[in-house]
Amino acid sequence: MKSEFLLAITQLSAEKRLPREVILSAVESALASAYRKDNFAPNQNIEVKINPDTGAVEVWAEKIAVEKPTDDRREISLKDARRINPDVQLDEPVMVEATPANASRIAAQTTKQVILQRLHEAEHSAIFEEYAGKEGDIVNGVVQRVEPRQVLIDLGRAEAILPAAEQMPNERYRIGQRLKVILLEVVRTNKGPRVIVSRSHPDLIRRLFEIEVPEVFNGAVEIKSVAREAGYRSKVAVAARQEGIDPVGCCVGLRGIRIQNIVNELNCEKIDVVLWNPDVAAFIASALSPAQILKVELDEDEGVAIVVVPDKQLSLAIGKEGQNARLSAKLAGWRIDIKSASIYEEEQAEREKEKAERALAGEEAEEVAGEEAEEKVEEVVEEEVIEVLPRIEVGVQPEAEEEEAVTEKLPAEIPVEVEPLELETVEEPEKEPVAEEIEEYVPTVPFEMPAFPETSELRFAEDIAGFGPKQSKKKRKKKGGQGKEIDSEGVRLKRVRRQEVSTDDEDEF
Repeated sequence: MKSEFLLAITQLSAEKRLPREVILSAVESALASAYRKDNFAPNQNIEVKINPDTGAVEVWAEKIAVEKPTDDRREISLKDARRINPDVQLDEPVMVEATPANASRIAAQTTKQVILQRLHEAEHSAIFEEYAGKEGDIVNGVVQRVEPRQVLIDLGRAEAILPAAEQMPNERYRIGQRLKVILLEVVRTNKGPRVIVSRSHPDLIRRLFEIEVPEVFNGAVEIKSVAREAGYRSKVAVAARQEGIDPVGCCVGLRGIRIQNIVNELNCEKIDVVLWNPDVAAFIASALSPAQILKVELDEDEGVAIVVVPDKQLSLAIGKEGQNARLSAKLAGWRIDIKSASIYEEEQAEREKEKAERALAGEEAEEVAGEEAEEKVEEVVEEEVIEVLPRIEVGVQPEAEEEEAVTEKLPAEIPVEVEPLELETVEEPEKEPVAEEIEEYVPTVPFEMPAFPETSELRFAEDIAGFGPKQSKKKRKKKGGQGKEIDSEGVRLKRVRRQEVSTDDEDEF
């Protein structure tokens, strides 16, 4: 029976990955709770001890030494107490062995529940101590369950949580998928330790380089800074701590085998390895690779770096949606303002023009100030001698009162004599009368159209002009036939209808 008990404790230790002493302590606490309910007082101090070699269980209870005990569960006679401890005195506590013969069924169930509870607590404590010291390290896990807002990953002894904010946007997780994650935080809760992991943290790239690159692991190559946009692109700045080592070549590896393993682990995320430089301008130019940099200007007061690139490489330096410039700014810790060469030259020309205008304005201001100073000096000199001139109007004699007022205003030392001006009146010559030219009125005779005889018959143009053929002899009419005409010789003629002559025929004549 005792051997079976020890075998069960050893099996629990192996399954729970807990030390054997922790299992024995949990069982002792459970037995003490079970025995206290059946055989001892509620508040009595009880200790249970299990021999790790034999598995024997001993129960020790605390009792008070008295002359005549009235309650055997709490009191013991002084004589019996001194058999256990010879130095004990009256009314002093003493630990007495009081192992019950058998435990009831209820005590056995209680013992089982308490043992399981204590084992869970011991397991949670062990898990917390194990993972609390691994914060920032990479751990391997298997996707156990996929939920809308998080993914649960089995780490072996614990279940880790991968929140949505720590997931890579271009990854799709499936149950049973193996992942490498970085341990962010371990928190102790009532339900056990809570482990939070990440796939998008920049330190994940740092730890992957330590695994894949031996020079980074042993310290020959140092990773100075990492800038990452998870799932799309990352930049890593490296520097050599030993002479003769190419830090970029070490991280890339032969034919890119080392960097390729990291890229595959991160689901084909692009990684740029750049050389770190203590000179900030040179480091920013290296961080903006593969773009060609013409010039870098630093404003240390505002922490802004102005980068000049060729016009054709402006889009390459900025990157897709500004990604290259954004990662370079994170890597260097400076705000970066990228400008093309043409725009930079125009701005420089405008600055030079403004400086020239300011210098010219300053010189003009100095000249104006000098002129004002000279005018002030002249005014001071003029104030010493006041010259007052009389008001003279053309054609008007100055009055005597005005003359006296003028003489009073002048200094006494300067004699002033004002003589009236004699103005000569100039008479305008009289204009001679201009002889008016009288033109004789010659009346004009109005033109009158010649009178033409009024006829009812139509006249030809030849008759009007007077150059047509001669008219034929008068026709004689005879009485007789109606509508018939007879000439002078007695020949009957037919009446011919006269036709109109057009203007074209007139032109022919």
